[in-house]
Amino acid sequence: MADTIKDLKNALLLFGVMAILLGIIYPLVITGISQVIFPYQANGEMITVNGTIIGSELIGQNFTSPKYFQGRPSAVDYNASNSGGSNYGPTNKALIDRVNATINEIKTGNNLPNNATIPADLVLASGSGLDRYITVDSADLQVPRIANARNLNESIIRDLINKNEEVPFPYVGQPVVNVLKLNIALDNIH
Repeated sequence: MADTIKDLKNALLLFGVMAILLGIIYPLVITGISQVIFPYQANGEMITVNGTIIGSELIGQNFTSPKYFQGRPSAVDYNASNSGGSNYGPTNKALIDRVNATINEIKTGNNLPNNATIPADLVLASGSGLDRYITVDSADLQVPRIANARNLNESIIRDLINKNEEVPFPYVGQPVVNVLKLNIALDNIH
């Protein structure tokens, strides 16, 4: 019996030490190191304009004005505290209806013919519902609308797309643009 109590005390002591070490000390050390070495990334890659935080490079936002590039749809209304997809399968009527409605909105909003092909990333939400990227093809599709709304030459906007183009994985995948960064670049045109 005495050995069992001694073993229980040792187990509780070890549990307490490990809880403090791994639950408090280790996270504080890693947080401190990341704040010193990678402060921008450790704080969510927040983008500021004139001293005001307007968003994160990591999270998509909803842009509805014709003056801005529009990103992927979001199943969670761009709510970063509740990320996730719709979990609808490809034959789900609600998904099919939403995709068809989105296609019609894009065609109408961008003055496209009925037989125009719309890139998938403009009509399908990502798994997180917070994707910050669209393909360059999706950005190019929106150029005439934005140029018209801002009274700019289309070549100026295409140059912005080219300057903001990223390849997610070096030499693999199609080029993409960060919608928030691209819209900030639009606002900085003088």
